[in-house]
Amino acid sequence: MSQKKALTVRALRAEDGPAWKELWKAYLAFYETSLPQEIYTSTFARLLGDDPRDFNGYVAEVDGKLVGLVHYLFHRHGWKIEEVCYLQDLYADPSVRGMGIGRALIEAVYKAADEHGAPSVYWLTQDFNDTARQLYDRIGVVTPFVKYQRS
Repeated sequence: MSQKKALTVRALRAEDGPAWKELWKAYLAFYETSLPQEIYTSTFARLLGDDPRDFNGYVAEVDGKLVGLVHYLFHRHGWKIEEVCYLQDLYADPSVRGMGIGRALIEAVYKAADEHGAPSVYWLTQDFNDTARQLYDRIGVVTPFVKYQRS
């Protein structure tokens, strides 16, 4: 008989650096990209910093091991008085998928947004990310927007 593993979602801490980097590298590899070392260093420092314009981060732990991450940012919006929350990165290690890691991380961001007074949380994903989209369809609403960027 298997025992249910304990899941904890908490704020990112300085000592999480090496495990966070491995999770973020795996996340970026899923999207077929990699980044230079200075980006890892800069992003991690920003996640731990106190500049309100920078990203915040949570991690998911199962039995003391980091197995997931989420990065989010509050910013102004031209159509609202309150700030909104952009959830940029969300990743759960494949070995723990199906355990509710992604949902728990998103719900932690929802709670942070509520505490911040941000009525909206939004995120992007690629259309081929079918597994994640099954979760997103249950806890969010897909919008008709199409993303463009400078070429």
